[in-house]
Amino acid sequence: MTSFDPSPQLNVWRALLALAVVFVMLATTGWTALNSHRGASPLQASLSKWEHGRLAGQRLPDPDSAPDRLTHFFASLDAQQRSRLVHRYPLAVGNMNGAPAKLRYRANRLALGQQRRVELHRMRDNRLSSSGRQQAASRMHRYEALLHGKRQILAFDPTGSGRVAEVFGDLTRAERVSIVVPGVDTDLLTFQRSSRKYSAPVGMARSLYRAERAADATTRTAVIAWADYTTPSGLGMDAATAMRARDGAVRLNRLLRALPGRAPVALYCHSYGSVVCGVAAHDLPERVRDLAVAGSPGMRADNAGRLDTSARVWAMRDADDWIQDVPHLEVGGLGHGADPVSSGFGARVLSAAGAKGHTGYFEPGTESLRNFAEIGVGAYGAVSCAHKDGACAKGLSASTAAGRA
Repeated sequence: MTSFDPSPQLNVWRALLALAVVFVMLATTGWTALNSHRGASPLQASLSKWEHGRLAGQRLPDPDSAPDRLTHFFASLDAQQRSRLVHRYPLAVGNMNGAPAKLRYRANRLALGQQRRVELHRMRDNRLSSSGRQQAASRMHRYEALLHGKRQILAFDPTGSGRVAEVFGDLTRAERVSIVVPGVDTDLLTFQRSSRKYSAPVGMARSLYRAERAADATTRTAVIAWADYTTPSGLGMDAATAMRARDGAVRLNRLLRALPGRAPVALYCHSYGSVVCGVAAHDLPERVRDLAVAGSPGMRADNAGRLDTSARVWAMRDADDWIQDVPHLEVGGLGHGADPVSSGFGARVLSAAGAKGHTGYFEPGTESLRNFAEIGVGAYGAVSCAHKDGACAKGLSASTAAGRA
């Protein structure tokens, strides 16, 4: 009796199943969503053109050069030459650490206009599914919003879910610089929200900038909403590990080393953003005087001393913040370590009164925002501590004058 071999039929069924999966993906996302991953990204394409480009017969410097070298290069150019580079390589210049801030704003405005036109075309492409066209419309409207008025976009990358950074105030002339580092689910589309606006980077940074102005109108400040790293999506495995934080830490330190001037810098790191800041801490430049975390799942360190930074380390958590229920430990790469507001960690623990949950730390009228603003302008003696044990306020009055310098 001849035995029946089912393997050919199984292979056919597997092939059909694979095709079915592909068709489902096409129907769900639109074929150009898949095609968008083919070839170089817009930013990589712009950088590649820069690497092969010339100006006045000379090769352009490596875009990954040290910021001071790139700063010297741009300073050596006249206005016409700088403008030529902006128009030829908008994404490259707009994301180049070491290029003058105002030049990056101009370049990113051009790049946003170009990407807006791309999404406008995709919106009208009948080869896309309705979902694909809707995604294109969402991105197009976000680009329009970023182009509105005189917004100062310091970084912009449309690749994937997108990255972006925006400046409030005059970064070049600032006497104090603050940087807001957000957590999970932050990308181009969530960079700004109309509802719950203070839970998104733009709302956080704008609120902090206004609060700093109210705290000290005589000190020139600038605040950066920094969503220029790929954040974890949701509270899955990415959020439980430091993979995204390691890449974010490298990008954050590159930004810090490229900031103009010598103004003191304060970092405000929310939720998973505190993991990024914790990983970045050992390599922070000396101009970073303060590292403040809110709603932190941990900083990948057993205590503040292990962060190996000269910056003052601050922490706060609202009593209603669900992050307190996350186990503060690290086992086999999962989890982010000790609780920054615990007495054993050694951070200066600030009051977060009025914050109301995990995303309320930058809400106007809260003690958390006021504390952040006082740190931002160097008024350390005016902060409100969470406890009356003296650890938070130790040495603050003596360091206030130095902190303003």
